[in-house]
Amino acid sequence: MAGTSSSPLGGSDKDLTVYYDGSCPLCRAEIDHYRGCEGARRLDFVDVGRNPDAVLGEGLDRTRALRRFHVRDGAGNLVSGAAAFARLWRVLPGWRWLAGLVDLRIFGLRPVLPLAEAAYRLSLPLRPWLAGLVGRWRRD
Repeated sequence: MAGTSSSPLGGSDKDLTVYYDGSCPLCRAEIDHYRGCEGARRLDFVDVGRNPDAVLGEGLDRTRALRRFHVRDGAGNLVSGAAAFARLWRVLPGWRWLAGLVDLRIFGLRPVLPLAEAAYRLSLPLRPWLAGLVGRWRRD
């Protein structure tokens, strides 16, 4: 799905545009979960995996969008990785506690964000294996 109402260049009526790989069963399952959450109406979802012609806007091409998780706010700011998940979670009331943890500042520093980013980067090589598990699980 190419998105419904936001512009990848900002100026959206949605709070956030979420770019995801809909050809990945793991990614699709996670996005399906977020779509069902309270607050999801404030999000625009762009399936980059199954829509190669999706307009992604400045600073994001299809290859980058498929490699890492990205979101863009209504002002056009692009964020990826753990910081992108924190942005997404801030929009969803049931997930704000986790965004608050990632955004936690101690003496002006955000010590959890680098740890979350490291965990995210470590998970990326496992994504094909996890996607295979989720794909088999969803078929059964």
